[in-house]
Amino acid sequence: MSILDSVAIQKILPHRYPFLLVDKIIELEPRIRIVGIKQVTANEYFFQGHFPGIPVMPGVLQIEALAQVGAILALREFEDRDDKIPYFTGIDNCRFRRPVVPGDTLRLEVTALRIGTKVQKMHGVALVDGQIAAEADILSIIADKP
Repeated sequence: MSILDSVAIQKILPHRYPFLLVDKIIELEPRIRIVGIKQVTANEYFFQGHFPGIPVMPGVLQIEALAQVGAILALREFEDRDDKIPYFTGIDNCRFRRPVVPGDTLRLEVTALRIGTKVQKMHGVALVDGQIAAEADILSIIADKP
C-alpha cells in the first residue's frame, strides 16, 4: 500500500529523473519515521558503468535514496516547501553491508533524530529482503532556494 506515489513525491522533492531515487512512501509518522521503496531495475543508468557484467548499485546512491526519503519527512513540515531545497551537510557512521543488484526492492527506513526549522539529523537504513544493505546518520539543512 502506498501513502505517497511518485506524483505526490515530486510535489514535495525537487529531484527528478534520473536522480529521483524513491518510487513510493509506504509508511509515515510525521516528524518521527518514514519508509520508502526503490525498485532497482536492470535499466538504471548507473549500471552501464558500475560494473559492466556485474551490476551493483553504487553505495553513494543508496545513501542518496535514504536522504531523499528523509527530505520528504522534513519538507512535509514546511508550508512554503516549494521555496525550499534540502542540502546534505554530513554523513556519519556510514556502512555498506551487502550489494544491491537489479531486481532488488530497496526498503528505505528513516528515523528522525532531529527535525528543526533548518537543521535535520536522521538515521537511515536501506534493506533488501530484511538484510541491511547500507546505513548512515544523515545531516542536512533545509535552505531557501536561490
